[in-house]
Amino acid sequence: MSQRYAYYPGCSLEASAVEYDLSTKSVLRALGVELEEIPDWSCCGASAGHAVSKALALALPARDLARAEMGGADVVAPCPACYKNLRHVRESLEEEAGRAKVERLLEGTGLSLSGKVQVKHLLEVLATDIGAERIAEAVQVPLEGLKVVTYYGCYIARPGSMRSFDDPVDPVTMDVLCRAAGAAVLPFTRKVRCCGAPVMMSSPEEMHRLSYEILNEAKQRGADAVVVACPLCHHSLDAAQPEIEKHHGKLEMPVLYITQVLGLALGLHPWDELGLDRNVVSTLGIVKRFSKVECPSK
Repeated sequence: MSQRYAYYPGCSLEASAVEYDLSTKSVLRALGVELEEIPDWSCCGASAGHAVSKALALALPARDLARAEMGGADVVAPCPACYKNLRHVRESLEEEAGRAKVERLLEGTGLSLSGKVQVKHLLEVLATDIGAERIAEAVQVPLEGLKVVTYYGCYIARPGSMRSFDDPVDPVTMDVLCRAAGAAVLPFTRKVRCCGAPVMMSSPEEMHRLSYEILNEAKQRGADAVVVACPLCHHSLDAAQPEIEKHHGKLEMPVLYITQVLGLALGLHPWDELGLDRNVVSTLGIVKRFSKVECPSK
């Protein structure tokens, strides 16, 4: 069974979140999904575009979506902010005023938008289009004994005024996917609380406090890892964790992308295909438990 999507990696996945890009491509390939990167894509404007110009914030993702339409496949965006911006353009086309505005912004570019392709977050593709049953059937190394909490953050299930593919208050897509991989999902009250990423530059202390509360609850629950699907959330909880520990004490809580979790269960190489050696907080303990590959120290 083959599926094809236009792939929009966005800026983070080609820079600070390379492991998310790598594991996304590896997992979808293992599940028989074909990705075609949108040719000549550009930044969607997240997160500063709307603060500079509302027109720019619409024009940037409109250009990307127009280029995606040329291939005719629905778009998958792993980054929630990219997903939100691209989806906003797609939804704007459903109203006459919004369509006219998008058309004006694309004038002179040689591009046009008809709205014939949909925009989906990676979780929607995994949980709905592929489905937990198909993923469970592909599992090679069940993650039995791995205890996780799922952290969704602000954007994934709450894309502004747009209809969400998941419950905005109590999202469950990652829970279902982790269980399909054999992991145990623990109760977690902070799954949609802000991690502080939007204020990481203006108020790093506040970001550290908010991220600490998430990580500390995960630790108190007895989790082996926090599972995320957002590069900014991953940065706040993983890359910033050493700095957080300076102010709030030891946590040593691994933070895994959902694709890294699924990839382990599918038997993919932890370094070459999942980038688990790129995480700041060591994932070696988890890799040694569930990977068939002999793992050197990180």
